[in-house]
Amino acid sequence: MARIRKRSIQLSKLCSFACCRSSSQDEHAQIGQKGYSRVVYCNEPDSQEQIRLRYRGNYVSTTKYTAVNFLPKSLFEQFRRVANIYFLVVACVSFSPLAPYSAPSIILPLVVVIGATMAKEGVEDWRRNLQDIEANNRKVEVYDKSSCSFRQTKWKDLRVGDLVKVCKDEYFPADLLLLSSSYEDVVCYVETMNLDGETNLKLKHALNVTSFYSSAESLKEFRAVIKCEDPNEHLYSFIGTLYFDCQQYSLSPQQILLRDSKLKNTEYIFGVVIFTGHDTKVMQNATDPPSKRTKIERRMDRIIYVLFSTLILVSFIGSLFFGIETNNDLSGGNYTRWYLRPDKTTVFFDPRRPAVAAFLHCLTGLMLYGYLIPISLYVSIEICKVLQSIFINQDQAMYDEVMDRPAHARTSNLNEELGQVHTILSDKTGTLTCNSMEFVKCSIAGTLYGRGMTEVEIALARKRGEQLTEQAPIDASESKKSFKGFNFRDEHIMDGKWVSEPQRDVIQKFFRVLATCHTAVPEVMGPDEIMYEAESPDEAAFVIAAREVGFEFFARNQTSIKLRELDPTSGIRVDRVYELLHVLEFSSARKRMSVIVKNPENQLLLLAKGADSVIFERLSKEGRAYEERTKEHIEKYSEAGLRTMAVAYRELDNDEYKTWEQEFLKAKTSVSADRDVLMDELACQIERDLILLGATAVEDKLQKGVPGCIDKLARAGIGIWVLTGDKRGTAINIGYACSLLRHGMKQIVITLELPEILAQEKEGDKEAIAEASLNSIKLQILKAKSQVTEESSTEFGLIIDGKSLTYAMDKNLVNSFMDLAMRCATVICCRSSPKQKAVITRLVKSVTGRTTLAIGDGANDVGMLQEADIGVGISGVEGMQAVMASDFAIAQFRFLERLLLVHGHWCYRRISMMICYFFYKNITFGFTLFWFEAYTYFSGQPAYNDWYMSCYNVFFTSLPVIALGVFDQDVSARLCLKHPLLYQEGVRNILFNWPRILGWMFNGLLSSIIIYFLTTNSITGPAFRKDGQVADYSVLGVTMYTCVVWTVNCQMALSINYFTWIQHLFIWGSIAFWYIFLVVYGSIPPTLSTTAYKVLVEACAPSILYWLTTLLVVIAALLPLLSYRAFQIRFQPMEHDRIQIQRRRPESTEYDATQRRLSESSEARTSSELPSEVRIRIDNLKASSKRKN
Repeated sequence: MARIRKRSIQLSKLCSFACCRSSSQDEHAQIGQKGYSRVVYCNEPDSQEQIRLRYRGNYVSTTKYTAVNFLPKSLFEQFRRVANIYFLVVACVSFSPLAPYSAPSIILPLVVVIGATMAKEGVEDWRRNLQDIEANNRKVEVYDKSSCSFRQTKWKDLRVGDLVKVCKDEYFPADLLLLSSSYEDVVCYVETMNLDGETNLKLKHALNVTSFYSSAESLKEFRAVIKCEDPNEHLYSFIGTLYFDCQQYSLSPQQILLRDSKLKNTEYIFGVVIFTGHDTKVMQNATDPPSKRTKIERRMDRIIYVLFSTLILVSFIGSLFFGIETNNDLSGGNYTRWYLRPDKTTVFFDPRRPAVAAFLHCLTGLMLYGYLIPISLYVSIEICKVLQSIFINQDQAMYDEVMDRPAHARTSNLNEELGQVHTILSDKTGTLTCNSMEFVKCSIAGTLYGRGMTEVEIALARKRGEQLTEQAPIDASESKKSFKGFNFRDEHIMDGKWVSEPQRDVIQKFFRVLATCHTAVPEVMGPDEIMYEAESPDEAAFVIAAREVGFEFFARNQTSIKLRELDPTSGIRVDRVYELLHVLEFSSARKRMSVIVKNPENQLLLLAKGADSVIFERLSKEGRAYEERTKEHIEKYSEAGLRTMAVAYRELDNDEYKTWEQEFLKAKTSVSADRDVLMDELACQIERDLILLGATAVEDKLQKGVPGCIDKLARAGIGIWVLTGDKRGTAINIGYACSLLRHGMKQIVITLELPEILAQEKEGDKEAIAEASLNSIKLQILKAKSQVTEESSTEFGLIIDGKSLTYAMDKNLVNSFMDLAMRCATVICCRSSPKQKAVITRLVKSVTGRTTLAIGDGANDVGMLQEADIGVGISGVEGMQAVMASDFAIAQFRFLERLLLVHGHWCYRRISMMICYFFYKNITFGFTLFWFEAYTYFSGQPAYNDWYMSCYNVFFTSLPVIALGVFDQDVSARLCLKHPLLYQEGVRNILFNWPRILGWMFNGLLSSIIIYFLTTNSITGPAFRKDGQVADYSVLGVTMYTCVVWTVNCQMALSINYFTWIQHLFIWGSIAFWYIFLVVYGSIPPTLSTTAYKVLVEACAPSILYWLTTLLVVIAALLPLLSYRAFQIRFQPMEHDRIQIQRRRPESTEYDATQRRLSESSEARTSSELPSEVRIRIDNLKASSKRKN
């Protein structure tokens, strides 16, 4: 893009709200005080003064560990878990005589489990380290004074004070002060996506005093000192002073180039390094996201405590009985159990000190019954969650082809929480809508232009029962060509036809304002092809609309804007140059933007666009000719869900402008605390007496599939809140378009736009206004609550604006408001600020005590995403900041349906079943030890060989449970979406509530009783071998252990709903591995294998009793679960049971009606079990569907 040298016009005269330059006597008052003590000696990084300051280098590390601290720090992380501490203590005590088994048999499983977790963390950290190495070894050009040239060096070797050269499309290696650029007006364009997620280019510009240092030779003599703020995390602020050539110049964020932002549309820049490494603002912002734990994890901790209590209890009971029996060994000076030789025993069995023996036995019991605590639970859950996340990432149904972005689980810790969402809090713009603005309609001189109907207008017409006889949808309108950002169709305007309109002068001025009042940058892509880099999609849409009508913006620099216009007189296109004098930039507080230009006719013009409320109050008496009709049109556009903006202009008097300019420049170069206030006041002075030209209407289209997704989520019983900055009318109509508000739903509107409140505001008494507003909101909430209570069978939608919300969140009203809101199916909060979004999310989470999910796409949604239990970021037009702060990322809102109803449901079910099964199998195994202990008078002798016990959780039962946690599906993805009510299993926590958990524990206890007593009674009496030998201790242990392995694995097979070859391999492979282990371990010499020596080959395998006992015991142990499930499916089926039964029935036309009746009756039974608000919501949705049909 060509640039024109204009030495007579200074940079400071143009960027009115951006650059500030102080006079020599001015300086920042804070410099030198606490927090503002950094000193940089420019181009002198080797000076003694700079070295003494000892600032950090530019090496950056984002890893959690280093080579030195990995082992101690990782071990500390592992032993923060109570269960791991317990097993560590047991491992240490296992070297003492108290241990009932050998030390290696307990240490090895602990090492395997903790080692696996540490290895996982190590691999993840090593990947981060590789990224750090790549970043630290990037190359940058650094100035070498000795050779007066730039040489390449690594980023990590940069020092504070270095001069660097950064070229186009390169990242800045540190925080730099911009000295000069390839442009003569010393500006550059920067992309800050890595910092704040914004994709739009930012304009930066250097001070005039450094603009002459534009070559390597000129930099040789450059010396300056910068005194500025200390390192901090504030991306959008900077306070500093440049001391150069005996003068002082104040610095602002406009001269600062931040690390990891990218240079765009600029050949090169020269800069001086201010902050390096971890002192840079991007690294200061690199904090860990808030720690989130799922409700299942928190409950699991409590279950572990229950198991610890059980462990202590059974150990105490065992030691109590052991103490009694030991005490009875000595009776009247005689030893009762003389064969145990209590006269020559140790302190562990001394009948003369039974209390001490009992205490020591209790310690032994705490180790022996430790198998009640699942040692591999945590690592197994982590493995399952990581694999579940991979499945989410690779789900092609959640892949967006247009944006080439799949779903991404940024954390695996919250997978099961996706299946328990009670309330969704959603942003609107960019989340429900595309945030891809299209210019569709406009009002000029009180005349409507633009054909077609928006999606919201169509939905509104259907709601009112109107016939759609008007025009076709906008997308269906005939078009010769279509552009992103432009969907305007009107034969009166297009193709130069506007010159024939009665108000062609007003139309010409209207589109000239759109073509000049902006900060967009044109980029020529080819012949007749220009792209615009704009700060917002709205601004790009306005520039494109002006171009398509005939006012093409094709070039700009800091002093001029060039347009190619259609001359209405000659009918040919001519180039016109507008001298750009000032840009009064848009801000959320000003709600408007203006530019002051001089046209080719030498007229001074102020061109403005902004919110209608702001523009209308600044109109002159002569400029209100079209006000009433424009207001009507704006209201109509708002009802259609369009974003509106008023357009106006003013011709300035030359003397008035010069007087204003002097005052404005004086305020702009001030460094006082009230600088911004002064500039706003002066901007208001010039932005007055405007002449209204008309209004624009741009459409932010609903994303594809949003109405269907919201309808499906509502059918799943999930409450939906929308938090938006739109007007109430716009929000309500978009609510209807996307099925948030439905037919038959009654609206409750809480607002302060009431006559009595407006009358108070005119009087101006702030205290009276606040009191009246609070009382009004209180009365409205009480009235609404009584209405909801009286009409309990009706579905309600609550609409409240941001101003009313401020009072509703008063400490005396917040509970009443939240009670009302939670009774409504839909809540829409209009005009909400980012802070209000976060506060509302926190309130919903704390009041309901249920899982909340927040979804958004912009930087203003970050607080809401981090406050919710689950944050979902949409990788949309507004950049990636919401994604970077989220737990899950998707490309479109519609993918939320599959993320929750399919993956959420599956993950919740898998993790719940997996944890319950873990406790079941460990209780089954642990209590067989207890029953054997009771049989042996609590002697402390374990029923099994040491290595049998050690391998139980690690080898024989671990893989099947992992397969359950990764692959199991109660119903297919299609059926999950077809029957959204199935999702209520997670919301109501049916699969992981205390009755369910205790039921699994009781099943484990029952299985242990059946296994122990049936086994002992089957093999301990008769001859076990052909030679007449009876079963000894080793045979009993092997037989009982075999029954345990078969039972818990077969229980797993019965619990699985969806078999793959992996499940078959893991379940039957685990059982087979037990036999292989017995053969291999039993072949080791008896000094090592002890009781396992050839026990299977020589004793058990040849005995038919061993195999018959195994078969009998396993069938008997499985009968309780089989009986319970048969009873449950027949008389109290769960939702997935009903779906499975219907799926298995034969398909026939005659049977379809019966199936439908059965489905309806089952849904009726299910609905009767649901909470009342969910039941009402579902009934209304069904009624709404029937009306549509």
